[in-house]
Amino acid sequence: MKIAFLFYEGMTALDAVGPHEILSRLPEASVFRVARRAGPIQTDSQLILTADYSLTDVTSADIVLVPGAGNATTLSDHPETLEWLQSIHATTTWTTSVCTGSLILGAAGILSNLKATTHWAAFDRLKLWKAVPTKARVVEDGKVITAAGVSAGIDMALMLSSKIAGENFAKTMQLGIEYDPKPPFDVGSPEKADPVIREELRSRMVANFIKAPYELSN
Repeated sequence: MKIAFLFYEGMTALDAVGPHEILSRLPEASVFRVARRAGPIQTDSQLILTADYSLTDVTSADIVLVPGAGNATTLSDHPETLEWLQSIHATTTWTTSVCTGSLILGAAGILSNLKATTHWAAFDRLKLWKAVPTKARVVEDGKVITAAGVSAGIDMALMLSSKIAGENFAKTMQLGIEYDPKPPFDVGSPEKADPVIREELRSRMVANFIKAPYELSN
């Protein structure tokens, strides 16, 4: 099973690393970490990841995963990456994203008329790509699976593992990574958070989003 993770400068590390921890252990999995050019990739937390392959090296995959970024980029300044996504999507069994990675899928024309989710602070932006915004931690529509903010990628990977290798395998993976969240604060969704905290974070995030326009040039 060929699994391609798209890497790019400024991506959020956990969007990819969480699912990678699970999907890389699927039976007969071969993982390809892909970027415009092979080499080191600096994430938005300054963690350095490595892309082993360039876009031209990987032309098909059973699963492709697109992580998000702190600036909610659509990669509209890298049309070759969007073209690669369009092309590889035609070959996949599953096309997936985590957090604002769904905006990149949208910019590649993959989400039109499909239900999808993303980080809550960018939720309204899904409509720009003719997606059907759906408030859920993981949303499946056909072969496209989108996950909400960052940590939801782990949920998505476990669900996908269950579909591919069976529920028992997915359960062993969840137990293996001891994924049993008991966070110190019950503010993990905008519905639970105090409005003051929610708006403080939203203003910080939106200010960062403005640095990278959502829309593709027409």
